[in-house]
Amino acid sequence: MDKLTIVATIKAKADKIDLVKAELEKLITITRAEEGCINYNLHQDNEDPAHFLFYENWESRDLWQKHMANDHLTAYMAATEGAVEEFTVNEMTHLA
Repeated sequence: MDKLTIVATIKAKADKIDLVKAELEKLITITRAEEGCINYNLHQDNEDPAHFLFYENWESRDLWQKHMANDHLTAYMAATEGAVEEFTVNEMTHLA
């Protein structure tokens, strides 16, 4: 199976930026230790601090799916309920 690249875009509500950022940062160490995680990098837009982006690479889609079902993702969703305006995930294949 081919490696999988994930680009996840999170847009926090204007009054919830600090909360969302703190909860996203909690995901980094535990996710980087997961089986199949090649890299898991969080970015924040310089012009729009409510806009966050994860750039991730996984050994396979199956291992990424396993990550998505983990308890720390469930905890993140509960902690940020009502604080996220938009969430988009793109599954991508590296071409060159």
